[in-house]
Amino acid sequence: MLRIAVQSKGRLYEETMQLLEESDIKLSASKRTLLVQSPNFPVEVLFLRDDDIPQTVATGVADIGIVGENEFEERHENAEIVKRLGFSKCRLSLAIPKDEEYPGIQWFEGRKIATSYPGILSRYLAQQNVQAEIHIITGSVEVSPGIGLADAIFDIVSSGSTLVSNRLKEVEVVMKSEALLIGYKKMSPEKQEILNELLFRIDAVKTAEDKKYVLMNAPQEKVSQIVALLPGMKSPTVMPLAQEGWCSVHTVLDETCFWEIIGKLKALGAEGILVLPIEKMII
Repeated sequence: MLRIAVQSKGRLYEETMQLLEESDIKLSASKRTLLVQSPNFPVEVLFLRDDDIPQTVATGVADIGIVGENEFEERHENAEIVKRLGFSKCRLSLAIPKDEEYPGIQWFEGRKIATSYPGILSRYLAQQNVQAEIHIITGSVEVSPGIGLADAIFDIVSSGSTLVSNRLKEVEVVMKSEALLIGYKKMSPEKQEILNELLFRIDAVKTAEDKKYVLMNAPQEKVSQIVALLPGMKSPTVMPLAQEGWCSVHTVLDETCFWEIIGKLKALGAEGILVLPIEKMII
C-alpha cells in the first residue's frame, strides 16, 4: 500500500483530487477524515496541512506527497522531487508600497519584511548581500505595510489583485512555484512499483491535457496539403469515404494550434470538422 500525503483544503487540494480522479483512483473522502484508502488502487491518502507534507514524506510517514514547490523549498526537508505536476502555479515575490520609488534590490537594506516564508527569503537576501529584518507572520501578510507592521512583504502572488487592493506593487520575483510530487528517498521496491503505475496513469492524464481528437472530411486531391498543415502526433490517419474522391482525416492536435489553422483547413476544402476531448493519452 502506497501512502500519499495531500493538502487537506484549498486550491491545491481540489486540483490534486481532480488529478487522482482522472487517474481512475476512487476515493470517498470527507475533509474531516484523516486517512482514506482507495477501493480500486493500492493507495491511501493522508490529508494534512501543506506545511506538514514535506517532513511527513522525508521521514517516511508518507511515501509520496503532493505539495507546492514554495512549501517544499521553505521546509528544506530531505525528500526528492519525483515529478513536476504543472498546476497550482504561482510565484513568491517581494512587494513594496505602491507610491515608493524602487531603485533596485538595495531598497530592502535595513528594512523590515513581513513573510510566511522566512527560509526562502533569508537565503535570497544572503545571495543578494542585503541585510534586512524578517518579520514572520501567518495569515494576511499583505496588510502589514498598511498598518505599519513592516516596510514590505514577501508572499505568494497569483493574479496580483491582492497586492493592488492593498496598494502594493511587485518588485522582485524570487521564485516560481507549482505543485510537486515528492517522494521518500528510501522507498521499498514494492512501493516503488506501485508508484510507477501511479506515474504511468498521471502521465496519461497530463499528456492528454489541452489535446483534441480532430476528424474532418477532405477532398482526395487536397489530402497531402491538409496533412502538411497538421502538427499532430506522428502521421494523421487517412481513410477513404464511401463517396468517391473524399477521405476522412483523423489526428490529435493541441487545441490552440487547431484554432490557428482552422481557416486554412476550410480553405483547402475540409468540412464536417469534429473536435473531441481526450481523457487520457498513452505515448
